Amino acid sequence: MDSSAARLWAWRHPRPQNVEGRCTGHTDVQVDPRRTRRLARRIQRTARRHGLPQHIWTSPLQRCADVGRWLRRWGWTHRIDAQLIEMYFGTWEGRMWDALPRSEIDAWAKDFEYYAAGGGESVRVLVERVAAWQPAGIVLVVTHAGWMRARRWNEQARAASGTASSSVRALPLSAQTFPASPVYGELWQFT
Repeated sequence: MDSSAARLWAWRHPRPQNVEGRCTGHTDVQVDPRRTRRLARRIQRTARRHGLPQHIWTSPLQRCADVGRWLRRWGWTHRIDAQLIEMYFGTWEGRMWDALPRSEIDAWAKDFEYYAAGGGESVRVLVERVAAWQPAGIVLVVTHAGWMRARRWNEQARAASGTASSSVRALPLSAQTFPASPVYGELWQFT
């Protein structure tokens, strides 16, 4: 993507500590402060290189908000918005993925769009929440993989339908059409 066309610059938070194999949607987990500072420096350099505003939005979870706090120390404006939070997995939160009942995982795979994993949020609810978040101007955020994937899916669905509507369903919403996850600290740009 041409960076001059990007209206939303989204970074995935740094790698959290001790989360391997765990479901951590809304679970607040720690990140090594060196990693949060490194990502904040990368964001700062990117903003300088592209003439972006020194204003960062983050999820309220510390793995994102701590990056914003570093930037605030360096003179940036930092806003926390709950709309940027990861998908909520209800009773699955904090549990090991391989300890979840196989029947529940199968039910989610069968109805990826509408099944509320662990009684939490469905992928459809996440996609709609992400589509509704439309701040004005050029926006920089630190958020989560699920949020970024939902934003990418929305953008692809709009492109497939040839419309600017945020509620387009031109693409089926399934595990196969949902974009792959960004790596920790990765930047995705959106128009």
